[in-house]
Amino acid sequence: MIPLREAQEFVLGACAPLPARPVPIDDALGCVVATSVVATEAVPPFVNSSMDGYALRSDDTDPAGGTGGSVHLEVVGTIMAGSPLDATIGPGQAARIMTGAPMPAGADAVCMLEECRYDAEGAIVVIDRPVAAGNFVRRAGQDVDVGDTVLEAGSLITPGHIGVLADQGVVELAVYPRLRVGVLSTGDELTSGPGPLPMGKIRDANRHTLLALVRREGWDPVDLGIVGDDEEALGRALDGAGARCDAIVTSGGVSVGDLDVVKLVLAQRSTGTMRWMQVAIRPAKPLAFGILDGPVIPVFGLPGNPVSAMVSFELFVRPAGLRMSGHQVLDRSVVPALAEGDFRRRPDGKTHFLRSFVSLDDHGGWHVRPMAGQESHQLLAMAEANALAVLPDGDGVEIGGQVQVVLTEPGRLGSWSSASERILG
Repeated sequence: MIPLREAQEFVLGACAPLPARPVPIDDALGCVVATSVVATEAVPPFVNSSMDGYALRSDDTDPAGGTGGSVHLEVVGTIMAGSPLDATIGPGQAARIMTGAPMPAGADAVCMLEECRYDAEGAIVVIDRPVAAGNFVRRAGQDVDVGDTVLEAGSLITPGHIGVLADQGVVELAVYPRLRVGVLSTGDELTSGPGPLPMGKIRDANRHTLLALVRREGWDPVDLGIVGDDEEALGRALDGAGARCDAIVTSGGVSVGDLDVVKLVLAQRSTGTMRWMQVAIRPAKPLAFGILDGPVIPVFGLPGNPVSAMVSFELFVRPAGLRMSGHQVLDRSVVPALAEGDFRRRPDGKTHFLRSFVSLDDHGGWHVRPMAGQESHQLLAMAEANALAVLPDGDGVEIGGQVQVVLTEPGRLGSWSSASERILG
């Protein structure tokens, strides 16, 4: 067996980022930008009002030098967003102004509408308190100034970034493209779809699970179907997939059986880059990995047991795919959690990854309990888990101890007050 970190480094070392290419900004969400973007325009591009109200000269609102009193100002016009006022605001004058409208010349403040009084015709506005210079005024470049870096190379593009780019008039930018990941299941025992199961057959859950994992990462899944335990058929499938995929994920056929053909076919088609590894982890010990000849397409041969396939995807495919997509951070968050269940195990030279459910208490503390059903074929427990508890080689952790936990489903964190009722009730 080889250490997990060694296996991960071997895989990552063979998975370089894909060449960047330009895409329209509306197609760039979730991608990583390849080059920094520098602002060529100020945002806002002009001085404008941040509130509906009246644009005025601040000095006019405090004629008594700070002792208070109301002032009456002549309203000389209305400024709508997108329509500047040609006139200059002189002493004793004001202009009705809408949010986002350009400030008129001569004015240096805005009194919000709710704090004004005005006559029925709107010709006079009454200001009852002093208004400070700059009140509700947005200066040009307050958000972004010319020359500011608005998007650093290597950044993950968010919806907010799309808006910032649009603000700059950017219509496309260079990003690392979304991966096209082919998913293939192997095994004569597999079938798909409804209906009675023939004796000895099982339905193919792995392919649908792995396609969903690919889709969750924001990559484009390619369904490569099922191939039996046939070297020639598998070779043809890999050759065809290499022409339309950036990476290929298979499940099954990587153990030590006579019909574990994935590692054999991959060895034939990878010019010595294939490595079959027995990784010191449980589940997901066997892994085959290599680069197809011709196009540089990494192939991940994952175990056939459903939980093993998912854990192997988490530990190898996901970080490698993130690197190919230009990401800098490849690992999930790992947090220390209080064990609310027994995480005991036996020493066997492996790191164990136990399916677990993590919750947060009212003080921000993490709590974790193991799921029932830890065998590598028990997919339901994996589906209900939101984390993997990491147990180094040894005797494990008793209730009340601390467990390092990988947050595999950070969007499904539970509240400890409700989770404890399920555990203790």
